[in-house]
Amino acid sequence: MAKKTVGTVQKEGGKNYTKVIKMVKSPKSGAYAFKEEIVTKDKVEDFFKK
Repeated sequence: MAKKTVGTVQKEGGKNYTKVIKMVKSPKSGAYAFKEEIVTKDKVEDFFKK
């Protein structure tokens, strides 16, 4: 049986973080790629403004 892993992000204020995913278009090929980051909730707006 496989063990279930529990993320350590939920400990010690980890609930203030969120995972954000943004689609970015490459200027060279025109293909789309996804950029993923884990940021604090107050910096989510700044991530999408970049």
